[in-house]
Amino acid sequence: MSLPRRLAAKVEAEVEAALGASVTAARSLAGGDINEAFDVHLADGRRAFVKTHPSAPPTMYSREAEGLAWLAEPGVIRVPAVLAATPRLLALEHVDAGAPAADHAARLGRELAALHTSGADGFGGPAPNFIGRLDQDNTPEADWATFYARRRLEPQLRLAVDAGRASDGMRRGFARLFDVLADRVGPPEPPARLHGDLWGGNALTGPRGEPVLIDPAVYGGHREVDLAMMQLFGGFSPRTFDAYREAAPLADGWRARVPLYQLYPLLVHVNLFGGGYVGSVERALTQVL
Repeated sequence: MSLPRRLAAKVEAEVEAALGASVTAARSLAGGDINEAFDVHLADGRRAFVKTHPSAPPTMYSREAEGLAWLAEPGVIRVPAVLAATPRLLALEHVDAGAPAADHAARLGRELAALHTSGADGFGGPAPNFIGRLDQDNTPEADWATFYARRRLEPQLRLAVDAGRASDGMRRGFARLFDVLADRVGPPEPPARLHGDLWGGNALTGPRGEPVLIDPAVYGGHREVDLAMMQLFGGFSPRTFDAYREAAPLADGWRARVPLYQLYPLLVHVNLFGGGYVGSVERALTQVL
């Protein structure tokens, strides 16, 4: 198959150097708010998904590669294999899209439960990474409430305040929340192995109808964070959540904690996309408080 060459010459040279094979064709792919993405064919017969950005933070792609490897480590859910990661680009195995298998939704729930319960070393991670193009601080904390406040909510709130995007209602709401957060986060649980940015666009269907996870922002945290994110923008079947709870029952009160754990991605959206999400943050705070 002949595809148009649309990689910039410098990027093509970097792909060839990283993968050890010449590019025979490349096609630009739609989607993504941060990177340019390409379907790349190589002279040795391989096919790669390549994403690149001319001014990516130096560690952005290496951290994503590490995150994919960490999710793959338990062997319970498919993620693309990393072919190469450089400061300018990330190359992954190309995953052909397929039609969902009959049990796809339930399988996603079971496999996500297995991923979470495979565990993490603590609340946090060995290195900082990124959510979207924003820094994500993974400095470990001894307990979940401290980590969620200090490493998740407070940094994003500061960004919003510094950019003039935080309303008075947001500032007052978070001041109240931080006073009571330890009583709101739910019963103690061991740290789960989180995807960290699990909206519908980051859960694909592979060629055999299997679930495939991409674009993680990993860390060890509370498993309800991933589940709350999945409910924020839709795209997941009720059967997925039912199958998850069948495999790994949730603690009492989990429904009331959904808006609490949606606060972090909502703050990220305030900082990435502007003040249109401020009202959503205020509504979630009202539900939590």
